[in-house]
This record gives sequence, C-alpha cells and structure tokens, in this order.
Amino acid sequence: MCGSQLHALPEAVQRVARFLQDAGHPHAPRMLDGAARTAQEAADQLGILVGQVAKSVIFKRKPEGTHVLVVAAGDRRVDEKKVAALAGKIVKAQTGFSIGGVSPVAHAHPPLVLIDRSLQRFDVLWAAAGHPHAVFALNLAQLQALTQAPVVDIAEAAQEAVLT
Repeated sequence: MCGSQLHALPEAVQRVARFLQDAGHPHAPRMLDGAARTAQEAADQLGILVGQVAKSVIFKRKPEGTHVLVVAAGDRRVDEKKVAALAGKIVKAQTGFSIGGVSPVAHAHPPLVLIDRSLQRFDVLWAAAGHPHAVFALNLAQLQALTQAPVVDIAEAAQEAVLT
C-alpha cells in the first residue's frame, strides 16, 4: 500500500496498515462498502463462512487492569470462564478501536492475546482492521506471528443442530 492510499484511510486503519506493512504481512486492509460490526455482517459482505471471521473480544483483568484480547471464530462464543482460567479474573473492556473494528494487532498498549483453536478449521481468515468497514486477510499462522499469541481452547463448544 503506497503512502497516498494509506492517508486516505481512517486513522485507526492507517495504524493497522502500518503495523501489517512493517511486519511484512502480504495483505493490506480492505475497506468494505458497508459496516461489519458483527461477524455475520462481515461474512455476508465478504461472501465467506461466519467462522472465517477472526473476531476480537477484549477484556480487562482485575485488579491491575491489563487488557486481554481473545481472537475467536465468528461462529463461536467466547467462554469467559475459560479466559479467566488462563488469564485471571476479567471484566469486559473498551479499546481505542470502534465497535466492529477491533483489530487483533496495532494496539496502542499491547494486550495479552489468546487465539481460540476453533480458527484452525479455516485456511483463510478475515480480521477487523481498526474500523467497522475495514478488514484484512490472514491465516492462523500469520495471526500467531503478528500477535505472538498461543492457540488455546477458549470458546464454548459448538452447538450441533438437533434433528427432530
């Protein structure tokens, strides 16, 4: 991504783009036509399975206030008890990113990051890039390299459809 293209992006997306560029990541952020504040909205706009959306959920640890970022498949619910077992007592927190735009990278104050193993099901993932209209492509190995995070079991078990 060239400098003039970078400056046309919202500030938070520019931060993510610079981070990805500095890390040698092959995919720049992509602006979507509409907002993708939920994993389903992102999947619909990208024409992908909702599980391919690497959603970011951020928590704050009690009592010291350190942030914990959980990256999980869009079709899974994060199990807060599992997160607390790995990271200590937590409460949900806010970031400098807009809702629907919380990126797994380029945080002003890097959080502890945990990646849910349910993302292993997909070759291509899409993550928010700092704005509800911005995403970038990556795979699980790239997500791990960019975040320096372990892959752990932190999502609730998938709900299987019951045939009646």
